[in-house]
Amino acid sequence: MVVVRECGGCGRSLSRYNPGGLCRSCAGGAVPAAGGGLVSGVHLGERLAVLRRDAGLTQEGLAERSGVSSDVIRKLEQRRKDGARLSTLRALAGGLGVDVAALVSDATSPVPTAGTGAEGQAGASGRLDDEIVALELRLRANASDMGNGVLDGLETAVDDLATAYPGTAPGDLLARVRAHLGYVGQLMDTRATLTQRRRLMVTGGWLSLLAATCLIDLHKDGPAAAHLRTAGQLAGETNQAEIAAWCLETQAWQVLTAGDYRRAAEIAQAAQHAAPRDGSAFIQATAQEGRAWARLGAAAESRAALARVERLVSPLAVPDRPEHHYRYDPAKSDAYTATTLSWLGDPAAEPYARQVLARLESVSNGPPRPRRAASARLDLSLALIATDQHDEAAGVARHAILSGRIVPSNYWRAREVIRAVAKRSVPEASDLDEAYREFCTGSETRR
Repeated sequence: MVVVRECGGCGRSLSRYNPGGLCRSCAGGAVPAAGGGLVSGVHLGERLAVLRRDAGLTQEGLAERSGVSSDVIRKLEQRRKDGARLSTLRALAGGLGVDVAALVSDATSPVPTAGTGAEGQAGASGRLDDEIVALELRLRANASDMGNGVLDGLETAVDDLATAYPGTAPGDLLARVRAHLGYVGQLMDTRATLTQRRRLMVTGGWLSLLAATCLIDLHKDGPAAAHLRTAGQLAGETNQAEIAAWCLETQAWQVLTAGDYRRAAEIAQAAQHAAPRDGSAFIQATAQEGRAWARLGAAAESRAALARVERLVSPLAVPDRPEHHYRYDPAKSDAYTATTLSWLGDPAAEPYARQVLARLESVSNGPPRPRRAASARLDLSLALIATDQHDEAAGVARHAILSGRIVPSNYWRAREVIRAVAKRSVPEASDLDEAYREFCTGSETRR
């Protein structure tokens, strides 16, 4: 015998392959609730009309008793409204004198009444209460006053700011980063879905990391450390290993500029341990370790790190935004090699440094990168000193200083050149020292 089941919404026959209680047309705009029930215009409107008529109420009468407008009630019953908030369901249930569960129970199930046996009534009530608890959790999880477009815009802004880093004065960039961080802080108080909340926290993590980087460039170590802690916390709460690794890599650079080279190498190694192997932070931390070993005079360890960097970057393509501070551009490896070899006093540093500087100043290799070019000139200066070309070294360093693009965290590198040329008493030494005093003062020095 074939049992024909009918749709609870329109009465049409259901396919034997349809295990539910509604046909596709009636279920199309419905939102599934926990336990298989439906809280939609189709299900809720039908149930509401039945309960209202059973209570002997007109739509206006229910509106008066519940506080829900008759227009909302009419739209629900006529299936012109796709659902209702939990607060509306509670108000309607109160006006009807039933539990909220009665409004969201299966349309084919009887509404518990005083005539139902105590055991059956308790069982039905318990099942429906469980469904309501699950429904309320789902509604709250999906409730949001934050549009995804806002998050898309913030994520794009993070990429724009990170790309602007190499060519923007750190103080100017910091002001922009702070403005976006303030907006993220305001949005934290906004109702959002769990997915939206996570995206917002990840965005806040990147912005805090970039703020810390700018503050390190400005020698503001206390605020920088605070932002690094915030970025690390947000990275942990959102399971963002890439951000966590960048926090360690940034700290390694901060410690290196303070002169604690061994600790810088250890933190750079910790960053590599924390970083995803296919991420940019892993490469950057490896390069940072090599620079720390170079400052310690550990040539073997430094060259080993450089070799690892070369292996990591060799298969990489140029990213769509090469200047993005947190996306490793293979061309950066040459700049790090130049820095590392110049700190080792290796004569091979000079051709590397000249090549890097030429590429940074070429209009055919992307937009101007004045900060990187200034740093490259300092590398070239140290490389020239290693090959006993102190006169040219003084002129190249002076050019870098006069550009106004040497950030405070790199002042110590300029001072190393000044001390080296002063020992040789080259004629350009006094001009170099004068340029440094004119352009590199007003900021706290570390060493």
